[in-house]
Order: sequence, then structure tokens, then C-alpha cells
Amino acid sequence: MPAAVHLELVFSRPETTLGVTRGAARLLADMGYAPLLEVCLPNGRRADVMAVGRKGDIVICEVKSGLDDFRVDRKWPEYAPFCDAFYFAVAPEFPEGVLPDEPGLIVADSFGGAVVRDAPVLPLAPARRKALTLAFARLGAMRIMRE
Repeated sequence: MPAAVHLELVFSRPETTLGVTRGAARLLADMGYAPLLEVCLPNGRRADVMAVGRKGDIVICEVKSGLDDFRVDRKWPEYAPFCDAFYFAVAPEFPEGVLPDEPGLIVADSFGGAVVRDAPVLPLAPARRKALTLAFARLGAMRIMRE
């Protein structure tokens, strides 16, 4: 008897993802942060948007293109050890009340966004902040060199 096969269906919405990512990054820049997209973290996860503020505070935004994207992705708690504040970023049509209350919430489109719910601030340990800030700066510099 053949073994059972489990398949997960993931419905990709690349246009929505791109728009929300751009809007969240633009919002963070307007708020005084320097954002980078698709940043690999020390635990192997990839932050959709990571940004460093004027005082060295670090924010991560996890972009959700739709309800299916949120339902199949349960890795979001693994970002908290690498930022001071964590946000979900979603499109305006994302269903209200589905996301957990703990993270902050940004609603965004290609042109910008708005913070709907502030993220709780849980300050990083100084050594981790320094390591992340140095890695962030090096990543940004290396990306510029590749252009």
C-alpha cells in the first residue's frame, strides 16, 4: 500500500506581495527608518522588510498577500528575537480580525501605507542589536556594490 502524500496548496499573489512590500518600505522610510527588503536572519528565516531607525531600533515587517498566505505560514513568531518591533503588512482588502493582536499592523499598497496598530516594543539585547546592525549595514553596502 503506497504511503499517504500530503500537499499544501499555496496561492501566490506576486502583484499584491510586491505592492504591500513597497508600500510598507515607503511608510517605514517616511517614519525615519532605513528599510531593506528580503533580509536573511541568523535563524535562517527571511524578513520581507527589515528597517533600522535613527536611534538604532530595528523593525521587521512580514508581508501577507492574502488570507491563504497567512494561514499556511506559521513562522512569524521566529522573527521576534531579531527586532525591537514586529509588524504584519497587508493589503487594504485583507480581512479584518484574522491576524493575531500581538504584532503591529500596517495596511499598505504600492504607494504607501499606514500603521493601523502599533507594535509592542521589546528591546533587543545590546550584543544582538550590534551584531544585527553590523550585518544590516554590510548587506546594504554589498547590495549597492552589485548594482
